[in-house]
Amino acid sequence: MVPLPWHVKLGCTLVGCSVIVYLLKLTLIDNLPGTIEYIFNSAGFLFINVLFVTLVINGLLSRRAKNERLEKLNMVIGIFFIEVGNELLKRIIPADNDRSGFGKSFFLDGKEKPDTLAMQNAATNHSFRLNPEIIDLKEMQDFLQEKRNFLLRLMENPVMLEHQSFTFLLQSAFHLTAELGHRKDPDNLTVSDRTHLSGDISRVYQALTNEWINYMGYLYLNYPYLYSLAVRTNPYDPNVSVEVK
Repeated sequence: MVPLPWHVKLGCTLVGCSVIVYLLKLTLIDNLPGTIEYIFNSAGFLFINVLFVTLVINGLLSRRAKNERLEKLNMVIGIFFIEVGNELLKRIIPADNDRSGFGKSFFLDGKEKPDTLAMQNAATNHSFRLNPEIIDLKEMQDFLQEKRNFLLRLMENPVMLEHQSFTFLLQSAFHLTAELGHRKDPDNLTVSDRTHLSGDISRVYQALTNEWINYMGYLYLNYPYLYSLAVRTNPYDPNVSVEVK
């Protein structure tokens, strides 16, 4: 025999309790017309109860749960930039053919708040084209191999499934890690192979930039002290200093 689901058992129990209460009322008070009237009144109000619980209470609970998930997600994104993202950007940005013009859009020091719209426009119009000869592939290979397990743990985190852009960033970073991991001597590659890897790095660079913009906006609104540190460690600004002046 197939066991009944828990919600079916709960429903039967609640209905049974209601029947018992009404039978006791009829037995003790002996007021059949009043009992029938009360049942109809309760049944009429039942639809309003369902509407209230379904739309209002459930909506509030869903919104609260979503906010809690977003909070956890942004905590994970913050850890990612501390452990991997900022250092990876520092290794990639010097190879950007237009880093001087592009990077100025991301200078945050001295600004009252981050201009996320201007940064997003700059990122949209930027090519993210890199000079493959400037990239230190051996250094990047060592760094990503060191962080490989960290990236794997992030990809296994179910919270990441709700953030498509960050999931894409992790996939791109892990793909680059795998590509570099298969090169025995990254310093001696053919021109075509370096160009291929440059394309993989460019993909990571663009995804990192887009995620960094969103994260700066989040920090400014929610955690001013973390935003202050992010400004002083801005990978796009070569003149920043972590020391408070």
